[in-house]
Amino acid sequence: MAYGSPNSIEDIEPYYTDIRKGRKPTPELLEELTDRYQTIGGKTPLLQITTEQMKSLQELVGDQYQIFLGMRHWNPWIAEAIQEMKDAGITQAVGIIMAPHFSSMSIAKYIECVEKGMEKVDYHIPFKYIQNWHVHPSFLEGLIEKIEIAENNFAQAGVDKSQLHYIFTAHSLPEKILEVSDPYRDQLLETCRWIAKLKGISNWDFAFQSAGRTQEKWLGPDLLDKIEELHQKGQNNILICSVGFIIDHLEVLYDIDIEAKEYCATKGIRIERAPSLNNHPKLTSLFKEIIDLKFEDFR
Repeated sequence: MAYGSPNSIEDIEPYYTDIRKGRKPTPELLEELTDRYQTIGGKTPLLQITTEQMKSLQELVGDQYQIFLGMRHWNPWIAEAIQEMKDAGITQAVGIIMAPHFSSMSIAKYIECVEKGMEKVDYHIPFKYIQNWHVHPSFLEGLIEKIEIAENNFAQAGVDKSQLHYIFTAHSLPEKILEVSDPYRDQLLETCRWIAKLKGISNWDFAFQSAGRTQEKWLGPDLLDKIEELHQKGQNNILICSVGFIIDHLEVLYDIDIEAKEYCATKGIRIERAPSLNNHPKLTSLFKEIIDLKFEDFR
């Protein structure tokens, strides 16, 4: 399961409305989001990459499992995948979300979608969920591999690793999650600490990005604020690794690759982003491993 992304400019308003629980966005918000999608070519590759992930996993597991795909906020919907499972005669299932860190406002919402989908089609089977995989060795190794690509880009520009400052990022969530001891922020920092330990990185920070346009307070510090703070301290070579995103979509392709880079260009800051994992073989093997463990619970 993944978040979902509009497949065309015409899809943006209903997609945004679904995210907003049925409330249409204001013309100003819709125009802003539409401009962002147009800037990156009209749509993101999220569905394409998630489909590739599904196919890679199906190829790896062979006849052992049957893989289905569903999106939380757009086609193909999670409920549609549940119907496909019912039609295929599936009798037990494991759900995995394409997000490594648990939050009651993210992973838990996907689980709700599955439960509602089963109610909708009157289909009730044993269903187990993989709720986080944020420190799995394959995940960490994949991120380190991508970080080293960005380091090499700096090296080609004559910037040594010793001159770099690393910022790990993830999608911000409303700060109210801390009131219920939500593990999201702690799990993100745990991922960062493991990468820093394995890579021998001491000069790193963590920042949130892509906060929603609501009145409530969102988790910080914000990425641009953190970049400005480092700039004021004389740090102008910044490597960004989005540990909370495994697939290229709007928050990566626009918020970092365009918005953050444009901001840095006005300050004389050089930034490089570690490429997203996307359909990385390490993810495929990771998914099979943790799915195998979950299915053992049925036995």
